[in-house]
Amino acid sequence: MGETGDEAQGVEQARIPLLRDKNAAEEKEGEIWVETKKLWRIVGPAIFTRISTYLVFVITQAFAGHLGELELAAISIVNNVTIGFNFSLLLGMASALETLCGQAFGAKNYDMLGVYLQRSWIVSFLFSILLLPMYFFASPILKFFGQPDDIAELSGTIAIWVIPIHFAFAFIFPLNRFLQSQLKNKVIAISSGVALVVHIFVCFLFVYGFKLGVIGTMATVNVAWWLNIFIMFTYTTCGGCPLTWTGFSMEAFTGLWEFAKLSVSSGIMICLESWYYKILIVMTGNLKDTKIAVDSLSICMSINGLEMMIPLAFFAGTGVRVANELGAGNGNRARFAMTISVTQSLIIGIIFSVLVLFLHDQIGWIFSSSETVIKAVNNLSILLAFTILLNSVQPVLSGVVVGSGWQSFVAYINLGCYYVIGLPLGFVMGWIFKSGVKGIWAGMIFGGTAIQTLILIFIVTRCDWEEEAQKASVRVKKWSASETRN
Repeated sequence: MGETGDEAQGVEQARIPLLRDKNAAEEKEGEIWVETKKLWRIVGPAIFTRISTYLVFVITQAFAGHLGELELAAISIVNNVTIGFNFSLLLGMASALETLCGQAFGAKNYDMLGVYLQRSWIVSFLFSILLLPMYFFASPILKFFGQPDDIAELSGTIAIWVIPIHFAFAFIFPLNRFLQSQLKNKVIAISSGVALVVHIFVCFLFVYGFKLGVIGTMATVNVAWWLNIFIMFTYTTCGGCPLTWTGFSMEAFTGLWEFAKLSVSSGIMICLESWYYKILIVMTGNLKDTKIAVDSLSICMSINGLEMMIPLAFFAGTGVRVANELGAGNGNRARFAMTISVTQSLIIGIIFSVLVLFLHDQIGWIFSSSETVIKAVNNLSILLAFTILLNSVQPVLSGVVVGSGWQSFVAYINLGCYYVIGLPLGFVMGWIFKSGVKGIWAGMIFGGTAIQTLILIFIVTRCDWEEEAQKASVRVKKWSASETRN
């Protein structure tokens, strides 16, 4: 009996570690599920918002593509280069709010968010005025960079009609980040959905009803963007954000220089990434068969851009989650949030990469009825699939950067990777080795984006997250003290 009792006790003792491991595994699964719900509360509406917003441009480009190859090339240049350059800078500048509003919201300093929003509007509007020459002188600028005269002239005409969109960026991006940092993502999604539906209707009316051609097609975008602003602005100022919006304040005009420096560093970090792909299209304009090269690459960039709305939603979700946890002093929770976000975005990226490879000979017809253009798109499908896969990780890591407030440091990394390594390599492969658009794209992807992604992975894995939480606490107190002095 004694031996039996000892055996039973031994079995029970042996079960204890197993039970502990099981409980630990269940606890870990529970943490993953809780974090996933928090993340997707932001990512889900953000995906819908970004896809809806991006579809406004894609639908516009699709309408233009069926007007003719010249119209498609011109409107692609305006969308991807003229608008794209300013879009990325103003979007990046608004990302300063992801750091400030996200960390302040995590620290429960709610009253600071409304003042930050107004400061961002002021700074972004002033920079919008400085960027206007890109629209007024679009034709000579494009000719200088080697675009054919017919494409450059039509692009310059179209560019004048999209100036209202340019100023819309200065207001909608800060407003979006302000609401996003408070987890009010459903409002943003509903607003974007309404704007998209209205845009489709207006496109049919202007193009097929009034027959306004390519100018009318591009002008429809103005309606969608300003309607989106009106909905979110009305929600914010009419009681939707009682804790964080207490009305317009003169305090918004104080501390603008410090705010502008953070905004500009955020803008440079983001736009160095985005401009990289705009330069790719400009470089393609110097190849033989320019219209076909620009059309096929623009179509691939449109498909990549549409899919990239998903990792960009993870960029937003990661930035908010990391900023909120750091603001609350939870360094390890910020690291855990980052890991969950990167893993889930990568899985989605793998799925879409496989889809592109599977549908490689069919994706071009959505944007063009030209057999030559569709064949050119087919030849670029492998690079498109790899780009989608790589971009499922890189933007998420950039979200970690924004949430942590590392924008200035990472801007130098982006400058080195993209413009010191990637661009020269793309030039060598495209012209020296005569690989054309495929060589330019491959060189810029492997030389720039891939290296930058590896560096960011190294940085986030070596980071002391508890120390970052302490830095966030200091940052919140610093800006709060500044607010008190003002």
